[in-house]
Amino acid sequence: MTKGKNQYVVPTQDGWGVRGEKSERLTVKTETKAEAVKIATNIARNQQSELTILGSNGKIQNKNSFGNDPCPPKDKK
Repeated sequence: MTKGKNQYVVPTQDGWGVRGEKSERLTVKTETKAEAVKIATNIARNQQSELTILGSNGKIQNKNSFGNDPCPPKDKK
């Protein structure tokens, strides 16, 4: 279970934004996707939540969890 709000990197009309889950307002607005991902990663890590990155088409491109994952992946080495 996550502690803080899950974070989303979303496309905007003139750049990229970071917003919390179920929030209509952007937390941060940036010119580049890389900037938005960096900021959202820091927020998600601090809040021990999940990060979801959307592409310019609005579809999910990547997810990353920074919380206490109840089903962590098992290394197959």
